[in-house]
Amino acid sequence: MKKSLCIVKAMAIAAIVFGALTILSGGRGLFGSAEARAALGSTVPFVLWFNFLAGFVYIIAGAGLLLQWRWAVCLSLLIAISTSLIFAAFGFHVIQGGVFEMRTVGALTLRALFWVAVAMVAMHAQKKHVSESFPL
Repeated sequence: MKKSLCIVKAMAIAAIVFGALTILSGGRGLFGSAEARAALGSTVPFVLWFNFLAGFVYIIAGAGLLLQWRWAVCLSLLIAISTSLIFAAFGFHVIQGGVFEMRTVGALTLRALFWVAVAMVAMHAQKKHVSESFPL
């Protein structure tokens, strides 16, 4: 298997794991006990809901990339863009004096960088292998 395809598959597996962990942590913050929600501190509801719902999309995108489906590349780009837009909205929330946890800044940075990387690697692999009847 070509090196770029191996990298895409590794990132796809990471995306699936990342999605499952995102669903678990977001679900705990949204639907967990009062103690579990309190332990999260000052969450920003729209960020929490976005991350929770995005976790399902992470799994779908990861599975699509693993199976080398062409639409998964576009979905990865859409995730990168939407995460960046949520990050910008979060920044506006902070500038307006909204309460937040610093770990949210780190989490959004990690998510945005991860999905930009996934989208870039997947687009590169797709472009590189388009002539080889590569379904991605």
